[in-house]
Amino acid sequence: MEPSENISFVIFLGFKDYPNNENYIAKTQIPIENAKEDEMYTWVLSPKDRGGEVGEHYLVIKPIVEPGVKSINATVTVISLAAQCKYWNETDTSWSEDGCRVGPLTTPLVTQCLCNHLTFFGSSFFVMPNLVDVSRTAELFATFTNNPVVVCFVGAIFAAYFLVVVWARRKDIQDSAKVKITVLEDNDPLAEYRYMLNISTGHRHGASTSSQVTITLLGTEGESDPHHLTDHEKPVFERGGGDLFLLTTHFSLGDLQSIRLWHDNSGAHPAWYVNKVMVQDLESGQKWHFLCNSWLAVDVGECSLDKVFPVATEMDLKQFSNLFFMKTAKDFRDGHIWFSVISRPPCSTFTRVQRVSCCFSLLLCTMLTSIMFWGIPTDPSEQTMDLGHIEFTWQQVMIGIQSSIIMFPINLLIVSIFRNTRPRERGGKTDTSKQGKTGRVSPTQTSSPQKELKDITPDTVIKDIKRIAQSLSKAMKSPLPHLELRPGQQTDINTLLSLVEDIIRQQNRADGDFYTEASKRDRSMILSLRAVNLQENSLCGSPEKTSEEVQKKSNNSRYLYKQLRHVEKELGLLGPSRFPKPDSYNRAMQQVQGMKGLLEYHLPSSDLEGEQLDGSHSPDESINGDSSKKRSKGGLPWWFVFVGWILVIATSGVSGYFTMMYGLTYGKDRSISWLISMLVSFFESLFITQPLKVLGFAAFFALVLKKVDQEEYGEPQIDESLRNTDDPDAVRAARRDSTCSFYQPPPPTDIEKIRNNMIKEQKVFALIREILAYLGFMWMLLLVAYGQRDPNAYFLTQHIRQSFSAGISDSMSIQDVFDWANTTLLSSLFGEYPGFITDGNSKLVGNARLRQVRVLPNSCHVAPSMQQSVRNCHALYSWEMEDMGSYSPGWSRSEKDNTSLNLQSPWTYQSQRKLRAYPIWGSVMLYRGGGFVVDLGPDLQNSSRSLQYLYDNTWFDVYTQAVFVEFTVYNANVNLFCIVTLMLETTALGAFQFRSELQSVRLYQSTGGLHVFVMASEAIYFLFIFYYMFIQGKLMKQHRWTYLKSKWNLLELAIIILSWSALSVFIKRTLLGNRDMEYYQNNRDQYASFHETAKADAVLGYLIAFLVLLATVKLWHLLRLNPKLHMITATLQRAWTDISGFLVVMTIMFMAYSIASNLMYGWKLYSYRTLLDSAQTMVSLQLGIFNYEEVLDYNPVLGAFLIGSCIVFMTFVVLNLFISVILVAFTQEQIHHKPSEEEEIVDLMLMKLFSLFGLKSKKQGGDSLSERPVVSSASQNGLSTISSGNMCDG
Repeated sequence: MEPSENISFVIFLGFKDYPNNENYIAKTQIPIENAKEDEMYTWVLSPKDRGGEVGEHYLVIKPIVEPGVKSINATVTVISLAAQCKYWNETDTSWSEDGCRVGPLTTPLVTQCLCNHLTFFGSSFFVMPNLVDVSRTAELFATFTNNPVVVCFVGAIFAAYFLVVVWARRKDIQDSAKVKITVLEDNDPLAEYRYMLNISTGHRHGASTSSQVTITLLGTEGESDPHHLTDHEKPVFERGGGDLFLLTTHFSLGDLQSIRLWHDNSGAHPAWYVNKVMVQDLESGQKWHFLCNSWLAVDVGECSLDKVFPVATEMDLKQFSNLFFMKTAKDFRDGHIWFSVISRPPCSTFTRVQRVSCCFSLLLCTMLTSIMFWGIPTDPSEQTMDLGHIEFTWQQVMIGIQSSIIMFPINLLIVSIFRNTRPRERGGKTDTSKQGKTGRVSPTQTSSPQKELKDITPDTVIKDIKRIAQSLSKAMKSPLPHLELRPGQQTDINTLLSLVEDIIRQQNRADGDFYTEASKRDRSMILSLRAVNLQENSLCGSPEKTSEEVQKKSNNSRYLYKQLRHVEKELGLLGPSRFPKPDSYNRAMQQVQGMKGLLEYHLPSSDLEGEQLDGSHSPDESINGDSSKKRSKGGLPWWFVFVGWILVIATSGVSGYFTMMYGLTYGKDRSISWLISMLVSFFESLFITQPLKVLGFAAFFALVLKKVDQEEYGEPQIDESLRNTDDPDAVRAARRDSTCSFYQPPPPTDIEKIRNNMIKEQKVFALIREILAYLGFMWMLLLVAYGQRDPNAYFLTQHIRQSFSAGISDSMSIQDVFDWANTTLLSSLFGEYPGFITDGNSKLVGNARLRQVRVLPNSCHVAPSMQQSVRNCHALYSWEMEDMGSYSPGWSRSEKDNTSLNLQSPWTYQSQRKLRAYPIWGSVMLYRGGGFVVDLGPDLQNSSRSLQYLYDNTWFDVYTQAVFVEFTVYNANVNLFCIVTLMLETTALGAFQFRSELQSVRLYQSTGGLHVFVMASEAIYFLFIFYYMFIQGKLMKQHRWTYLKSKWNLLELAIIILSWSALSVFIKRTLLGNRDMEYYQNNRDQYASFHETAKADAVLGYLIAFLVLLATVKLWHLLRLNPKLHMITATLQRAWTDISGFLVVMTIMFMAYSIASNLMYGWKLYSYRTLLDSAQTMVSLQLGIFNYEEVLDYNPVLGAFLIGSCIVFMTFVVLNLFISVILVAFTQEQIHHKPSEEEEIVDLMLMKLFSLFGLKSKKQGGDSLSERPVVSSASQNGLSTISSGNMCDG
């Protein structure tokens, strides 16, 4: 205990109630008497001291004060620790605390044990969590209305859990439909050697495809036929998905060397990103991996639709990139409990509902452990351990350990139960209707004998024998004898069967086994084919043959036996009546039975028994049996899933209940603090810490372990429905349609055509996006431009200008200026309402001030002949001749030092920096912002007195060059400030001319709906600027220095630079406005200068105006695709050489007439007073806007000559020739105009727009570029050829 004051107090300890002087279980006085200094404020309570009671205790502290003192202000810090001292009792072989007690020097880091003996001892020490009284449940829940934070949050979590469970259940049902092995429909009924294909589509954007995908397997023993990968029951090749297919061949392909994939580029999204492919031989169990990671598309990647991928070696599989991305994808999709809810692999037995429930339980347990230890007081004297920049205390470590012990074991147990529980096995036979829905068309799908008899024809049998001959030739690697038939000639079935025998005989000659002459003599079977006699038998083979070759021969013989048996069944169904020659039927049956009998003699008896008992022996049975045995050994029984659900319900209910109890106990403010802290910690862990852990572990896995996780590639589970349980006597009549276009890879010409059309379509959509983006950009820019301007500003400035222009004449003397100031100026500045000008609508901000600029006396040189008459003179105003001195009243030189004069005196020059002013343009000169200044008073009387003082002391005299009246007003009706400057300037001729300059500024943005709309427009506008910056950055990176050669690129850069400049000026104007307003608030009785703010606002207006100008010019670039505008641009480019010459001539003549007219009339006529005015007058002359009378009245001869010659040379000759050049170039361009690719793009865009709205365009009758050609390469030959290179199936 640590009291803030040096006082004594009594401590009472009570159990289940507050103690008092009579009712307590322990009592002591602090500081403890006769104790050491570091032990005086420590109270050690043993179990005996507190009666051994377990439960809630109350501590009451009463100060000991002198009589008469009713209260004392002191703070006592109380820290409670739970510690225990034990030693190892060797006699009882157990831990005991006899003779040991906890000492008063115990701290959160150190436990002091006081023992009366020496032995081994230890200290049990843990951080006590906050206590909650379960018996007060009803009482605490009654305070729900005052503290609903935690209860509502927990209730919201429960409600969200049930909603997510509904979604997860639906996704599980969808995933279950995806978990299937698709038996390819185009598998040959005679082919029964099976391969499992596991094809993974990548996670990239647009990775899925709508095309027809075809695959070919290439092995050491041959290659498979092209197979169309499709499934009518479920979508295939979805983004991030995996698809399983069962592909069959006639014989084994040996070790696979590569695969070939292509597609026909059909559908809405034909591009496909294939990630990897795994092929498994279901006969031998061998696997091959193909790391594709490639696009099959005409517009992405290598722009190819047909690719060959080699088999991955061990080194390829162990590359860092492969291992890292493989491990990362697996951990995020399946290992990470939160992310896997979204991306769960469909084949996983750990369902989404179970994952959501585990997340729910984990979240509630995390909340409970967090709120249990929330706000536990820390020991100020506790030592802090630091690990670099990370500091922590032992108490924090213990809290973390205790929280982990409470939270993780139960949740890890739940996850392990759900993940490792075996699915429940369903009894009974597989429903045949359901089996049919798996898409198993062949080889297990059967039909009725009547349908088979109708479908099977002699031509079907002949085609089957052709395929047997072709596949056998590939398997035996023997050339197939060439046989040509003329069109219309029918192939003889006996010839084809003899061809099969010939292949076997050729293989026999090469290897000396399988079908020998000795076998013919032993079997006494002679098969004759015309003049050729084949006497063959089967032997076991040479002893020098390797086991692999023997196994290969055995497999080939077994599958050949199946094929021959299938042909025999077909012949049996047909009968002699279906054949044109019954003798050929009988001979064919003899040939088939002969080869079949020889194969029976050659094959092992076990294989023959399996064939006779079960029909065709399926490799699925053995593999499925092995896999089922493996599955039966590992994992938990299916009923363990109920244990997991019981644990989820128990942990969630307990955690939710106690979390609500703690929240109700803490109070509202403390609950809100805990909730914010917990949510921040949870999301930080979910989205930052845990993903970094996954990436770090994946990097360690790829760099150090370098172990290929085979499970990542998927272990295909052979479904029970794939077992061959059909009738062994059944005949499958399904045949593939080899004329389909997708069975041939796309020709290069078609790919190039598709690519060109795709590029044009991309340009069309890019153009549409550009136009839409530009329209949005222009809309936002115009909103921003007009949002910064108010149409009421014009009326405000006009009203103020007219109010102060009363009594102004074209030429005013000094006396007229004083009269105007005393009448119009003062009456307008101080209107009917105090503090408001004119009619009381505009508030005067600060005071108005008068400022004049003067020239030095004797600042010009008088001609000697006139010096007697003119004593002195002064030059025209210039910055060099400006008077900057300090004077006494009446402009007399002061005898005192200038520094002693009052700086606020109207007779002392003040710089423009001090006056916070800027140079200003007048009608005659550019005047400096400094001068001699006098502030008019806050009311009419003081202002009149000040003007009278200036008049009496001749403040205006002949050296005064310009007088400025400066003030600022604010009109709340339109929310505008107006900075007013009224100028009276002279040219040293003694006559003053009036000029006014008013600038309206909006310093306070309105809070209405329009202001919010404008602010949103400004934000969206700069989003467009970021978008254009990104586009231009890509172009710069792509073109480098050639980027600057395009005028449109420079235009884009100018728009971007002006936009950021406008933003900078806008920020500057806002800061200046705030500064000026702050100055006005602090100096209300002085003139408040807003000149700098007005200049910034004017610059902002100019920048926005130029932005609108350049953005409008950009319209020309967008309309470049219009044929008419394109022709105009081409015309100007064609005629530019001649146009440039005429422009030079026109410029010379124009300057000549401008200079001549200025010299002739500039000293008398207003329209020619300067060279610029003369140039404007000459331009008006060409447009027909000209004042002929003033020139002819001044000098009829010279005026007529000047006007006539200008019209003849400039208008009739030069301008007409200029127009003629353009017309000639336009005619030539019409003749030689060539349609550009951009015009084709426009036509394609218009056709798409017309088709979108159901309209017909003019060009839809021809070839449409918008139609995506689908690869078609079916060829028909005049001769039907049977060879190893070309065999037609139908």
